Amino acid sequence: MRIEGSFIVAAPRERVFAEITNPALMAGCIPGCEEIEVVDAKTYRARILVEVGPIKARFNLVVEVTEEEPPTRVASVTRGEEGTRASVISSNNELLLAPAEGGATEVKYMSEVSVTGRLGKFGLGMMKKKAESLGAKFAERFRGKIEAAALS
Repeated sequence: MRIEGSFIVAAPRERVFAEITNPALMAGCIPGCEEIEVVDAKTYRARILVEVGPIKARFNLVVEVTEEEPPTRVASVTRGEEGTRASVISSNNELLLAPAEGGATEVKYMSEVSVTGRLGKFGLGMMKKKAESLGAKFAERFRGKIEAAALS
């Protein structure tokens, strides 16, 4: 399933890049993120709670940054599973940052996501809708944190 979207942040691209690659800040922006642990400069572990319909799934994820081109692009691979192995997720992700009007930054995101197991049974339509909702919540939280910090 392909997930993509974009949003504008009222901050310069270099600042947005620095913050979007900051695991501590990202933990507070990712919906359902309970924990992020830095393994090394390019690898992170995260625990994320996802709710789809009546099902709650807690995923243990490993995120590996595969390419970085500051301040324009980050590519990563995410893999993980529920503790019970009932659902497995993997994704190839790309973030592109481009200058926008008024010194702002446009953040474009694209992911090719595979979900198997009990969450995978919900079907493409429902999973895509949930992923889009999570993307919108992330954008709102990230934009809020960056723009609020710029005002301080």
